[in-house]
Amino acid sequence: MTNTTLAPEIRPAPIPFGELFPWAIFAGLVLLLAIYFVGAEQGAAHLFPGMYVHEFVHDGRHLLAFPCH
Repeated sequence: MTNTTLAPEIRPAPIPFGELFPWAIFAGLVLLLAIYFVGAEQGAAHLFPGMYVHEFVHDGRHLLAFPCH
């Protein structure tokens, strides 16, 4: 004998654009900040004195093909 059960169809609830938009803006700003630190935080446009940030993101620069030497 076979026992057959019917499972209800489960559909994911749609995410409203109004709830997603602030998170997308936040993620974009974090991404721009990360690109700044990896790509431009050295030389005449630096925000922090010394080479601490440069040395911290040094390998990331090479990984993302930013020149630094």
